[in-house]
Amino acid sequence: MDPSGGCPHADNARLLARGAVASVVLPGEIEGMVVLGHEALKEFLQHPEVAKDARHFTALREGRIAEGWPLMTFATVEGMTTADGEDHRRLRSLVSRAFTPRRVEELRPRVVELTESLLDELARAAEAEGGVADLRRHFALPLPMGVISELLGVDDEFRDRLHHLCDQVVATDIGPREAVAANRELVEVLGAIAAAKTERPGDDLTGALIAARDEAGDRLSQRELIGTLVLMIIAGHETTLNLITNAVRALCAHRDQLDLVLKGEASWGDVIEETLRWDAPVSYFPFRYPVRDLTVDGTVIPKGTPVLAGYSAAGRDPAAHGPDADRFDVTRPGRPDAVRNLSLGHGAHYCLGAPLARLEAGIALERLFTRFPDLDLALPETALARHASFVGNSVRALPVRLTP
Repeated sequence: MDPSGGCPHADNARLLARGAVASVVLPGEIEGMVVLGHEALKEFLQHPEVAKDARHFTALREGRIAEGWPLMTFATVEGMTTADGEDHRRLRSLVSRAFTPRRVEELRPRVVELTESLLDELARAAEAEGGVADLRRHFALPLPMGVISELLGVDDEFRDRLHHLCDQVVATDIGPREAVAANRELVEVLGAIAAAKTERPGDDLTGALIAARDEAGDRLSQRELIGTLVLMIIAGHETTLNLITNAVRALCAHRDQLDLVLKGEASWGDVIEETLRWDAPVSYFPFRYPVRDLTVDGTVIPKGTPVLAGYSAAGRDPAAHGPDADRFDVTRPGRPDAVRNLSLGHGAHYCLGAPLARLEAGIALERLFTRFPDLDLALPETALARHASFVGNSVRALPVRLTP
């Protein structure tokens, strides 16, 4: 795997042509595998003999993973992404009440209000910067970061720092010293937030998690509390940030598809589903481990191997999405033979925040292009710098012109 990230689609196509499962070398010369094919990934994600707990990670258990390994947090953070069975159900149940369809819909007015405020900020930034503004910085980032911070009760003063630290935690090209420092600081910041919430409880998700810990100590440990906050902060804004950014890039590059939506011939929901499929916000997500040697689509994945979920590859798998899988087509989700994308997961670990991500992205895109229908990229797609990670799939900045 290239630790510097980059656009994954050419490599995905090359690997898919050879099979649905591939061997890869992870940073630190650690042998791993990636499941790329849609049907193979769907089977793997819900297989009863595939675990998330890092005690099944052979190289880690044998002490072959060095301190500061850039993917360590994904393997060892204590929370629902690294829990199995009853532990996973217990941790997920503590958070799931904040993401029911009813609770998410109740957030709609606040998301609309925040969106309109950020569009004003985007317009001001463009005016101050010669007509060009970074849509990712001024709009796509602060929207989901603001929403998840309000859900968790995180004050404004922490938000920029938390985003910076999350970027470092998910980077795959970071050095060992920087990785250790970023993880340590992230835990310290979230620990300070939790301590403040313990002293001054609020009507927010962090307060509810602290209450669950304090009222029944066996329900949520301190490490699980911090691990859950790490997960909520990273997944609660990075995925939606990339989704909005990638959707805007796709629509600017496919004006005919944008016209269909603006004419009412396709919906913003269609745009979201096609973006999730065509340019998934997460490319290769770590980790799962077979608890025995497992054969997936004819390929043996040895017990204890760290396996990446190849979401960006599965989204363009011709075997599932047809010979035109590489084409961005917002009418695709409405076809009778459409295959639901896997970009937000599948099975027991399906993304808990998926309804919120879809709500935020739908409001953001509708309001953005209604207000600025002529919005376009200020640089060619090939000139946009990519994420320094093979986990996240997007660009570092998205300079746009709001008017011709």
